[in-house]
Amino acid sequence: MSAVEFLDTNVLIYSFDTVDPRKQGIAQNLVDRALDGDIVISGQVLAEFASTLLHKMKPAITPSGLTKILDSLGPIRTIATDAGMVRRAVEANSAYGLHFYDCLIIAAAERAGCEKIWSEDLNAEQRYFGVAVQNPF
Repeated sequence: MSAVEFLDTNVLIYSFDTVDPRKQGIAQNLVDRALDGDIVISGQVLAEFASTLLHKMKPAITPSGLTKILDSLGPIRTIATDAGMVRRAVEANSAYGLHFYDCLIIAAAERAGCEKIWSEDLNAEQRYFGVAVQNPF
C-alpha cells in the first residue's frame, strides 16, 4: 500500500508528550499508522522532532533516549530534502505566503504523492498544491 498521508512535526511531538493525554493518544495512533506504512514523514520532520525533544521538552530527553526513539521510528518512510524540494518550497512560499519551513512540509508531502497532511499548525481544510490539511485534534 502506498502512503497518501503526511505527518507534520507537531503531531509526532504530541505522540511523546504526556501533557495532553487526549492529543497524545490521537498522535500515537497516527504514528502507529506511519509505522505500518500508511503515513510518511520527511527528514525535516525528524530534525524538528529531535530538536524539540532535546531542547524544549520538560524534562528534556537525553541524547541516548532520543536515539532509541529515532531507532523505533526508523521503519517510517522518510522523504529526503533535495534542491528540487527546496525550490518547490520557495514556490509554495510565493503562492501561499507561509513560513518557509511549512512550505518545505508541503513540498515533501507533494513529492511523496500525499493527499493529506496531518497538522495542527497549517490551516485545516486548506489545500496546498492539491494536498489537503487536516487537524487530527
